[in-house]
Amino acid sequence: MTKKMTISSIKKSKGVKPLVMITAYDALFAKLMESSADMILVGDSLNMSFAGKDDTLSATLEQMIYHTKAVCNGAKNSFVVCDMPFGTYTDKDKALENSIKVFQQTSADCVKIEGGEDKATIVKYLTSNGIAVCGHIGLLPQAFRSEGGYKIKGKSDNEREQLIKDAKAIEDAGAFCMVIEGVKADVASDIAACVGIPVIGIGAGVDVDGQVLVFSDMLGLYEEFTPKFVKKYMDGATLVREAVKSYADEVQEKEFPQEIHTY
Repeated sequence: MTKKMTISSIKKSKGVKPLVMITAYDALFAKLMESSADMILVGDSLNMSFAGKDDTLSATLEQMIYHTKAVCNGAKNSFVVCDMPFGTYTDKDKALENSIKVFQQTSADCVKIEGGEDKATIVKYLTSNGIAVCGHIGLLPQAFRSEGGYKIKGKSDNEREQLIKDAKAIEDAGAFCMVIEGVKADVASDIAACVGIPVIGIGAGVDVDGQVLVFSDMLGLYEEFTPKFVKKYMDGATLVREAVKSYADEVQEKEFPQEIHTY
């Protein structure tokens, strides 16, 4: 059994070894991920890949707590990150109240909050009250409507400067690591170099401190859309369909159950 990561060991990994983060939403998959992943993210992406919604915005705190409980049950030796869903951290008091619910009702090791300089005060308030925080800068899925879509960041000097400010603000506020999403690779590399905490990329190139992917994307289970940054490590959807078709054929031909499956 691999030793569970801690906030201290995660911070010390910067410049030593790349961190492996992957999403999971239930105990079954969390247990399968545990041996390889340093950190498991219970992402609000579950609203799309698990609940069939078009975006993450309607995910609720109750949903996130339910799925985080399940993941913690399945992967007791993993560092678990709970995504705070849209609307649950609009001000510092609301953020603290909802983060306390996560900590009291689950075994999550931290919460994740989207935003940079604009959310630094909230991050500081949480970390000052015993809530460990993973930041999230760059492309923010919860802001896609206000930004008119999912837009890659870091294309201009102004965006690069703002992203650096965002990263430093989140670090100064007490976050122990951060996700950087959908950012030009050279800019993401600069950001990782300018802060002392790990920067975990998704669609942000290789020169950061780790990587995260949504499990249903990397296993080829989610077919509606595949982002450019996703590598499919298996064609899961085809494999599942073939297995279910084989089961259905055997049932219809009365080839299953056989004697070995019968009491």
